[in-house]
This record gives sequence, structure tokens and C-alpha cells, in this order.
Amino acid sequence: MSSVDPPAEPRRAAVLFIFVTVLLDILALGLIIPVLPLLIEDFRGGDTAYAARTIGVFGAVWAGVQFFAAPVLGSLSDRFGRRPIILLSNFGLALDYVLMAVAPSLTWLFLGRVLSGITSASIPTAYAYVADVTAAERRARAYGLLGAAFGVGFIVGPAVGGLLGQWGPRTPFWVAAGLSFANAMYGLFVLPESLPAGRRAAFSWRRANPLGSLAFLRAERNVRGFAVLHFLYQLAHQSLQSVFVLYTGYRYGWQSVQVGWSLAAMGVCSVTVQGGLVGPIVSRLGERRTLLTGLVAGTIGFTIYALAPTSRVFIIGIPLMALWGLYGPASQGLVTRHVSPTEQGRLQGALASVAMTTGLVGPVLFTQVFSAFIGPRRAAHLPGAPYLLAAVLLMVAVAVAVRVARPPVEAPAPSGV
Repeated sequence: MSSVDPPAEPRRAAVLFIFVTVLLDILALGLIIPVLPLLIEDFRGGDTAYAARTIGVFGAVWAGVQFFAAPVLGSLSDRFGRRPIILLSNFGLALDYVLMAVAPSLTWLFLGRVLSGITSASIPTAYAYVADVTAAERRARAYGLLGAAFGVGFIVGPAVGGLLGQWGPRTPFWVAAGLSFANAMYGLFVLPESLPAGRRAAFSWRRANPLGSLAFLRAERNVRGFAVLHFLYQLAHQSLQSVFVLYTGYRYGWQSVQVGWSLAAMGVCSVTVQGGLVGPIVSRLGERRTLLTGLVAGTIGFTIYALAPTSRVFIIGIPLMALWGLYGPASQGLVTRHVSPTEQGRLQGALASVAMTTGLVGPVLFTQVFSAFIGPRRAAHLPGAPYLLAAVLLMVAVAVAVRVARPPVEAPAPSGV
């Protein structure tokens, strides 16, 4: 089913707010990354091994909570509108960071991470908002800007969080709370509702639970293939956060300084691609060919990462991996055309659930592959095996995309932003 066009009048302030919302959400999340392990260590008297195990548990629980919460919030936004869900999430995040800042025990800190998983699950609602207020042919560009917000947040957040941590591991939590509260207050006065009452859908727990949302993807023939693409893309992406530090340290002897600079370079390249190149490339190539270009670039980038004999060769893969970022905005631009305005929140929640399933599977998969190919009982010494596996996943995604990544037969007439 193709979506009805959004109102013709531009909603630039609203789109800007969504960009700022995502940026501040990711920035706040990034602020606490460098200090969360230190805070856990403080509770356990400096036991680093215990902190490492606990961080793993926290990460798995956070992903699990998002798996359940994202489709619920997406469906609630289809019923009650995007604005209340986004604002409640921002206020909830602010209170959640305060809770973690004052947490007197590890149990309270764990509770804070659970609540953070719930409130952070509103990101799909922000994506649905963009689909509401942006004309179909302009969505890839808008989603590229959201991708740039992710990049900026993950570049600046950890760096600022590390500096703030000099005043104690709880300081970044207070700053994150302030950012989320300021974001909520800004939205309270700026953010208009994007989903008119006449376009809203009834809420159903059967459809809002994760299994129901995944069934929605399976039942909608036009989006089924995009769900498969999303799974392959997200699973391949898990290889980066799962083994990057271990791999570069093992193979190239990188220390934290080299890792930090390389991650910053990745972030800068990502922001350049998603914030500056997505729009012109989509205008020139169209969404389908842009999507395929991104997947091919990612395949080549992962292959370079896996086989690079030196650090310099490895670094060549960074701009190619940044071009992989063309896939996301182009994919979102296409898939949102296949559902009605009343189902945009449900669609984004379902896609978020797909992403969360890879968060539960990917870290175990790629770390085990890495271990198997460097361990004493290995059949072959191939430390880049996790990235070769990611490249294979993207090759499969290319084959799937050739068949399914097409716009609706009856695309809506261009209008709006």
C-alpha cells in the first residue's frame, strides 16, 4: 500500500526538531559510554573483570528491552500521534539519567539502564515523523540527515563524556539529563503533531508486541524483502562494534589512541556522506541504485578490513565503509512508500525489533568467529574472518536488493517538503 502524501506546506521547524532530538539522544547516550564501566567498577571496589561481565549483561538487557519497547511505542504513535510519544520519551530520558546519576547501588543503575532502553526506543517514532512530514521523493535525503545526527552524536558524545569524567563518573549522567530535558522543553514549544487524527490507527497489543510486529513485516508482501535487507545490514553492522577494538589491537597493535582517532575518522566520513552526499546521489542515481551502491561499497570495505596486511591499507577501507551509509537513507525512503500513513510508526517499530534481534545474536556470533580463527585449535589463522563474514552477508543483501528494492508501482505525486 502506498502512502498518502504529507501536507504540501513545509514543516521545516518540525524536521529540524527531529534532527535535534536524534542528535541529543545519541549525544546523551555517547556521554555515558566512557564512564559507565568506571561507575560499575566503583560499586565493586575496582573489579575490572566483574565490570566487563556486567557491561555485557547491561548491553544485552538494553537491546532486549528495546526489542519489546520499540514496536509498542511505534504502534502507540500510530494511535495517539508522534508528538506525545517523542516528548514523553525525552522527559523520561532526562529523569532516567538523573536516576543513574544518583544511583546508590548497582541494582538501581541496572534499573536505570532498563528504563533507558524503553525511553530510547522512541527513535523509530522519530523516523515515522519524518515519513509523515516529508514527501516520498525527499525522504532519503531527510533520513540521511538523521544518519548524520547519529554520526555527530557518536563522535562528540564519547569525547565530551571522557572529559567530563574527570570530575567523577556521575558528572556525564547529569549533563546527559540536562540535554534531554532541554530537548523536551524545546519540543514542547516547537514540535507540531505530524499525524492528523483522521490518519490514526487503533492500537492493538496483538500487533504491537514484537512477534506481532514481525508478523506485520512478513504479511506485508511489499516490505517483506526490506525486512530481510534490514536484518542482513544490521547483522553485518554488529561486527564493527563487536570485534573492532579486539581485531585492530591483535592484528595491528593499536592502542586506545589509534582506536579513538580511527573511530573519529569513521564518524567524520559518515557525517560527510549522510549529511552532504545522500541528497545529491539520490537525485542523480535514484533510491534503488543508491541503495545498491551503498551495499557494494560496504562489501568492498569489509573485505579490505578483513584482508588488510597493514594499518595504512586498513584505513583505506574507512571511506568505503562510510559510503555503506548510503544504504540506510535510500532503504528508508523506499520502504516508507509501501505502507500507509497510519502504519508508519508500526513499520519503524517492527524494523527496530529486527535490528534488536541482531543485537542479541551479532556480538556472540562475531566474537566467537574471531576467537575460532585466532585460537590454538584454529583450522587457519584468519583474524579478519568476522569481517569476511560481514562481507558475505552484504553480498547476500545485494542479491536480495536486486529483486525487492523497488518503489511502489503507483508512487504518490511529489509534494511537500
